[in-house]
Amino acid sequence: MPFRILIRANTHYVNAVSDTEVILIAGPTASGKSALALTLARKFGATIINADSMQVYRDLRILTARPTPEEERRAPHRLYGHVDAAENFSVGQWSREVAAVLAPTGRVAHPTIIVGGTGLYFNALVHGLAEVPPTPAAIREEVRARLASEGVAALHAELKWRDPSAAARLMPGDRARISRALEVVLATGRSILDWQGEPTPVRLDLADAAKIFLAPDRDELRRRIDVRFDAMMAAGAIEEVRALAARRLDPVLPAMKAHGVPWLARYLKGEIDLVEAIEGGKRDTRHYTKRQATWFRNQLPDFIWVEPANAPAVVEARLRARAK
Repeated sequence: MPFRILIRANTHYVNAVSDTEVILIAGPTASGKSALALTLARKFGATIINADSMQVYRDLRILTARPTPEEERRAPHRLYGHVDAAENFSVGQWSREVAAVLAPTGRVAHPTIIVGGTGLYFNALVHGLAEVPPTPAAIREEVRARLASEGVAALHAELKWRDPSAAARLMPGDRARISRALEVVLATGRSILDWQGEPTPVRLDLADAAKIFLAPDRDELRRRIDVRFDAMMAAGAIEEVRALAARRLDPVLPAMKAHGVPWLARYLKGEIDLVEAIEGGKRDTRHYTKRQATWFRNQLPDFIWVEPANAPAVVEARLRARAK
């Protein structure tokens, strides 16, 4: 079955049809998504598109478990490591880039596998997402300077006055989201919730796509997280964080909050020992996987939950059923 790229023109959507197969692979961190995507890509001659909000950053190959150069040579990979850590890369930017990758070319396209653990990315593909206008640099810098000097409580108090609906939905200590909501209302005069009520200019009709969520046993997932983090340390994660810290980027930026980065940065500053830093990184990752599972279960219930070992057979069965 073909998918459709839906492009908004004067508030109406027009269809652009491509004959490619689309497979969506989601799941918690360390569940084996990338390995499955590569296996399927090799079998079907597919292109792999990244749907992980941290794997877009070029500065973080190791700590985000981005595909290795050798793996990237084995199948085409798109939207990996192409964004500088100094950028606050948005869901809207990602969805437009995906649409560009998938844009019809007038010939039968190769199968496509979209893989990652960022729920908002998949939600943008399936349901559309608000496209908030870019924040002027002066406003962004002012808000971040105030966050550093006055603290998040002061910004949350101002947000309550300027945008009470958005403030009510945010945790008082959520530095990133409070800063973002305040930036938007200052820049546009509208609540971020208003913008989120409008669809993105580009989304995909993926009603017929194969959609799976990898769901390992909880104890097995915990083991995988520990093994993977240890492997990252052996591969040079500390040096990766050292190079990132040397850039002195705003700590609010997404790349600076990738799992393991804050803990290893504290270790490099001499604030904690290495054992504590490693355990902190592992613990944050475990907590995040629980939130990922809850989010997908509630927000994207049409994904089929499968054990990683059974996933290839489930995907192939789904594709065979669609071909009939």
